[in-house]
Amino acid sequence: MDYDLIVIGGGPAGYPAAIRAAQNKLKVAVIDEWKNKDGTAVFGGTCTNAGCIPSKALLESSELLHKTRDELGVHGIKVSGVEFDVGQMQKRKTGIVKASTGGIALLLKSAGVTALQGHGKLLSGRKVEYTAHDGKKETHSAKHVVLASGSIPTEIKSMPFGGNIIDSWGALDLDAVPKKLGVVGAGVIGLELGSVWRRLGSEVVVLEALDTFLAVADQGVAKEAARHFKKQGLDIRLGAKVSAAKSTPSGVEVSYSDASGSSTLNVDKLIVCVGRRPFTTELLGEGTGVQLDERGFIKVDDHCKTTAENVWAVGDCVRGPMLAHKGKDEGVMVGDLIAGKYGHINYDAIPSVIYTHPEIAWVGKTEEQVKASGRAYKVGQFPFAASGRARAMESTAGFVKLIAAQDDDEILGVHIVGPLAGELIAEAVLAMEYSASSEDLQRTIHAHPTLSEALHEAALAADKRAIDNVNR
Repeated sequence: MDYDLIVIGGGPAGYPAAIRAAQNKLKVAVIDEWKNKDGTAVFGGTCTNAGCIPSKALLESSELLHKTRDELGVHGIKVSGVEFDVGQMQKRKTGIVKASTGGIALLLKSAGVTALQGHGKLLSGRKVEYTAHDGKKETHSAKHVVLASGSIPTEIKSMPFGGNIIDSWGALDLDAVPKKLGVVGAGVIGLELGSVWRRLGSEVVVLEALDTFLAVADQGVAKEAARHFKKQGLDIRLGAKVSAAKSTPSGVEVSYSDASGSSTLNVDKLIVCVGRRPFTTELLGEGTGVQLDERGFIKVDDHCKTTAENVWAVGDCVRGPMLAHKGKDEGVMVGDLIAGKYGHINYDAIPSVIYTHPEIAWVGKTEEQVKASGRAYKVGQFPFAASGRARAMESTAGFVKLIAAQDDDEILGVHIVGPLAGELIAEAVLAMEYSASSEDLQRTIHAHPTLSEALHEAALAADKRAIDNVNR
């Protein structure tokens, strides 16, 4: 069958591309091969089925348990005999995932997109070989093709997945709380998963090869977050390079070295989350003209065009941060560009969020990056301890940090560690999208009492004009 557009991949980058193209009156099909562990074929990719959505469900459940056990007393709420049921937590998580994937299928249907479940492979001349899950093959053609094949966990030869060595998906499906849990990698995934199982009772040891904690984040924020994670009982060991991990019937034996020498760590389960790599297995046939870079990513330009005519690529399989919202906006952009409309992404204003407690979020440049650029800058910082709303919530950990240019006052970066940081960062993203100055935020009235006032005060602090901060 002939289409205006065929999208290969129905995750957070692929299905928005298909829907936007259909909204633009194009004839669209999307092919996705995802199967859950029970054999069910669904749309939504890693994010919906084995990443963003299920992890947030477990983070919420485990955080409620922590609050009930350890924090309600200060409110005068007396609770005793608190128990938890891992099976029910997992059942709730599965229900949320099912509702989300069902919602995506409904969105595709409502938009008039032909949804095909199975494997898609790009052939030369923009033909696409579709292999259904029952093995039946069909060949379709399209004026345009979007590759949105996503990514998979990176597997290390010295720590092969299997037995008690698991990837992030396996860590989301544990049916019992490990007495001792090892995590290799102190990145976003490692910290979130480690937080879930620590709250549920695991002794968690995180091994990070780098000497710097959260090197990708502003180091002021990273230092503050590390302090709170330590208080929560997360044992984060930096400069810990794992040389081998052996799964045994009773657990995992991990060999690693750090500044103090070689060590052995025995754990019940080991989560290996050292990054993800683009998934392009059997994606490209001969003569497509699509090129990969040295790391396996599909080569694209600023508008996600590949090296082949009318073939596009979006999401985790191309350069840039592996974030669902980045992929979604790329998909929408391409869906508009294919239809001859305007499409653009500001890659300098993509937010990042880590859903730990406290949450961590940022957009733009870190102070370290601005300093290295040589541009003169100023910094405003405001602690949540000085926020009336944060005190009322018993969530005073952390701060908001704003970095602005010294010459024209443009906001260069905003970094938050604290309550609901992932929600608060949206205002900073909007401000940076419009090239706002710190004065623009200073002159924007924020409701009182709210957490968002912390961003307002941080902007004021950049010019030493904060009202509610004694350290202004």
